Amino acid sequence: MILYEHPFNESIRTMLRLEHLFDRLQVLIERDTAMDHHFALATIFEIVDVASRADLKSDLLKELERHKLQLAQYRGNPSISEAALDQVIGRLDQAFAALNQLPGKAGHTLASNEWLMSIRSRISIPGGTCEFDLPAYYAWQHESVTRRQNDLRRWSETLLPLADALKVLLALLRESGSPHMVVAVGGQYQQSLPVGRSFSLMRVRLGDTAGLVPEISGHRLMASIRLMRQDAEGRLRPCTEDASFELTLCA
Repeated sequence: MILYEHPFNESIRTMLRLEHLFDRLQVLIERDTAMDHHFALATIFEIVDVASRADLKSDLLKELERHKLQLAQYRGNPSISEAALDQVIGRLDQAFAALNQLPGKAGHTLASNEWLMSIRSRISIPGGTCEFDLPAYYAWQHESVTRRQNDLRRWSETLLPLADALKVLLALLRESGSPHMVVAVGGQYQQSLPVGRSFSLMRVRLGDTAGLVPEISGHRLMASIRLMRQDAEGRLRPCTEDASFELTLCA
């Protein structure tokens, strides 16, 4: 099965982009080659660029606090496990404290590293990190695997509170939805959304053997999915067959 996620607002869109980058960074750091570590460093710079929004940190702190207050209302409810509730609230508290202690914007401390900033200024230029442009960076790429990995972990350390906050918030969001099977008649599916309830994320799970790609759109009143199929050149063509898939709406 292949899972596709579609955000309904800019805040969730930014969070999903950052989650994607953190997942990539984790994979690349654990690899051994200098090429992988080059792209790990490029990913760190991408995370800093996305996270440099002035209000991102404050928005995440507000969301963590809002979830904590909502969950606290369930205390004493006989149908809710107090142990599980305490565990989730504890994760929210821990993420809030770590993110709140982070000075300035995410990656702020990296900006004081002149060597890293010299790489950042060249890395977006095609071929801009060749040995004759950045000999010191070229030398670093010839250091031992352990040295490079330790450096990358140290440079990404200041970004970890952001990653933890995203992990907690996105997990709660995804757990808020109930998956159910639907049918796209003639390759198209539409669903009216209830007035007065705001959804933030749509999740579509398709069988990987069907060769289908969903084109998803949505707003506060309507969710729409059109199933497409790639031709030999990779172009998407409308699917005209009935097809079933799993749909989850997360509030």
